[in-house]
Amino acid sequence: MYFRHSSEIWRDHPALVPGVIFAAAIKKDASVDAQIAKYSAIAESRLVRTSEGEFPEIQAWRRAFSKMGLKPTQYRCASEALLRRFRKETALPRIHPLIDLCNAISLPFAIPVAVFDVAKIANGLTVRHATGLEAYLAFSGDEERPDPGEVVFADEAGRAHARRWTNRQSAFSAVGDETAAVLIVAEAMHESAEADIGKLAAALTAELHAIWSSPARSATPTSAQPQFDF
Repeated sequence: MYFRHSSEIWRDHPALVPGVIFAAAIKKDASVDAQIAKYSAIAESRLVRTSEGEFPEIQAWRRAFSKMGLKPTQYRCASEALLRRFRKETALPRIHPLIDLCNAISLPFAIPVAVFDVAKIANGLTVRHATGLEAYLAFSGDEERPDPGEVVFADEAGRAHARRWTNRQSAFSAVGDETAAVLIVAEAMHESAEADIGKLAAALTAELHAIWSSPARSATPTSAQPQFDF
């Protein structure tokens, strides 16, 4: 299988820095309470100083959304949505230990982190502009068609596993009780993105090993070498 961004995405967003991790041996019976507490405390310390909308990581994604023709306060990147909810409720809902861990790590870094069950992906994922024919399964159960030109995570079966880039993932490949292997994707565009993506990937890889003894593999694709094979 593979993960990549299309050449058009790299052309339109040259500041993009992605970090990808493939992890196996994931099980639902794990405790991540300590990790959630640790990363939540760091996020709280950032939010005490300024709101999430002022974070450079979030501002970079707002500019990207504006460039895509989306109103950034209507369609927010996943990390901004998580931070807004965390600031208001001081906690995030528990879903699955892996999702809870990734959400917790996303908070202090303010970087969107997507997690896909690879068993539900046909051959690989490409972040590209939609044709408008892709099928997207919402968490409501409704099937949607992305707008032509919209940035999606698409597999070779023509299924969109995320809409509006880092805005909303699909229920089809969401992590569940039977998930065993996942692809984790973090993406940033701010000035220190390269260093921060490296720190996020290192932290997440260490947590995956500590919690699940997971044999994780990671990479930082570039426009020159855009594909991660796993």
